[in-house]
Amino acid sequence: MSLLDMIGPVMIGPSSSHTAGACRIGQVARQLLGQTPAHAEIGLHASFAKTGKGHGTHLALVAGLLGYAPDDARLPQAFGEAASAGLTFNFETVDLGDVHPNSARLTVSGNGQTVTVIGSSTGGGVIEIIRVDGFKVSFSGGAFTLLTRYNDAVGVIAKVAGLLAADHVNIAALTCDRDKRGGNAMLCIELDQTLGNAAQHFLLSWPEMDWVRMVQPVMDAGIVAPVLLGTTA
Repeated sequence: MSLLDMIGPVMIGPSSSHTAGACRIGQVARQLLGQTPAHAEIGLHASFAKTGKGHGTHLALVAGLLGYAPDDARLPQAFGEAASAGLTFNFETVDLGDVHPNSARLTVSGNGQTVTVIGSSTGGGVIEIIRVDGFKVSFSGGAFTLLTRYNDAVGVIAKVAGLLAADHVNIAALTCDRDKRGGNAMLCIELDQTLGNAAQHFLLSWPEMDWVRMVQPVMDAGIVAPVLLGTTA
């Protein structure tokens, strides 16, 4: 084992997976909503449900929803901070099926918007977001990530790729999922750098697009400020 294998994330303890990873899942959910939620329904799966209280998982998830990083000194007071911010929340135990035992489902809402996110904390503070609003995705929060929900049609992915190229943004990884042919679909693209604001708003103006989010990396320390681009609905 190398020294790097033994170094965990900078964080408020006690657990890199149950605390730091949980906080980062909350940060991503907040960004996907585009704002600090007014309410969150939080389902805890397997290990998160069984040992979460002792490892600070509940506090960490709420702290992430407030935009706090894993090393934020306010994390242990997250419930009080949430009350001050007007964020209400409820926890329940859920069975998410064949997923990592350190997983949670967060349904967050505010200002007429609702997003449901399922994320797993896979160890050492590393996370994987595996579903957004029921669509299969795969991203770690370690890179800039563009997510779009759109009406499935021929050429949409090519158009998005062309927009990225025109903005001189390189694609690192891409996944897409749809509920049926010609139905609703979601595109998830990890990028080498962020997509410019003008390109993001231009993307949202397309008739096929319903929803666009640019998720900033959460693997480094710092408060994550969500940017609400809106929807075409």
